[in-house]
Amino acid sequence: MSQEGVVVNVGAIASHASIVSRELGIPCVASVADASLRIPDGSIITVDGSAGTVVIDQLP
Repeated sequence: MSQEGVVVNVGAIASHASIVSRELGIPCVASVADASLRIPDGSIITVDGSAGTVVIDQLP
C-alpha cells in the first residue's frame, strides 16, 4: 500500500504541506479539524485536493 495523499489538521493553501504536495503532484487537503483523531491509522481514504474532500473508504 502506498501513500498518495496528504491530510493535515491545520494549514492553508500557502502552508508547507500544501506547497510541497502541490510541487510533487500529491493531493492535499488542509485544515481538517481533528483529522488525526477522526481517521484511524490504517484506514483507506480518498483525498480530493481540488474539491477539498476526504472520504474514509475502509476502516482497519
